[in-house]
Amino acid sequence: MGIINYFKETKTEMSHVNWPTREQTIRFTVLVILTAVVVAIMLGISDFVFSKLLTLVLHR
Repeated sequence: MGIINYFKETKTEMSHVNWPTREQTIRFTVLVILTAVVVAIMLGISDFVFSKLLTLVLHR
């Protein structure tokens, strides 16, 4: 009986959720993807610069 009650309560709670519109979902998805790409580029540049600096320091 506990599992049935759980699913009934879950259905009730899900009806209270304020779901985003299609446009909001698309905008947020694009924002997340762009943010991930920018962070990846920044990390890649940082990695390149620090590896070059480390190579210069260690080969003296």
